[in-house]
Amino acid sequence: VQLQASGGGLVQPGGSLRLSCAASGFSLDYYHIAWFRQAPGKEREGVSCINHSDAKTYYVDSVKGRFTVSRDNAKNTVYLQMNSLKPEDTAVYYCNAQRGGTNYWGQGTQVTVSS
Repeated sequence: VQLQASGGGLVQPGGSLRLSCAASGFSLDYYHIAWFRQAPGKEREGVSCINHSDAKTYYVDSVKGRFTVSRDNAKNTVYLQMNSLKPEDTAVYYCNAQRGGTNYWGQGTQVTVSS
């Protein structure tokens, strides 16, 4: 059972990245998926999530209008499209799959926004 986050990197302000969260060993179909991030010296914060049942989405205010979360159940993968990136978006991004009392975490992918 594993969640693999990928797609991070170094990007200039205003640029875009797409993060992927791929599951192996279990199906994401019945899991709520959330993206978190943690910047150096700061607490981990929730960025976005998507429900398994109706695909409703949630975004923290600081990313609304810039980030989009989506899921492709056929590929067992969730995506976080990040546009208009800002230096304050720099952090390690983690994906989380939650269903009842079960929680899986990905290993994190570094996103650095800098000129």
